[in-house]
Amino acid sequence: MKKLMFIVLASVALMGCTGTEKGAGIGAIAGAGLGAIIGYQSGHAAEGALIGGAVGAGGGALAGHEMDQEKKDK
Repeated sequence: MKKLMFIVLASVALMGCTGTEKGAGIGAIAGAGLGAIIGYQSGHAAEGALIGGAVGAGGGALAGHEMDQEKKDK
């Protein structure tokens, strides 16, 4: 039930965002999750989550910005 509530709240929060903002948010969540999993294997889950979240947010923002530019050019 808690997972469903989180998903619903995250979806509502992203509804009014630009592609860049959505990309950064999704990238941060995905990066933090993957970073925590990888970091856990080496005994540094928190550090992995922080690094993964930062890298994911940056990559997601770049991807979202490019998608916004493509929409604008059409």
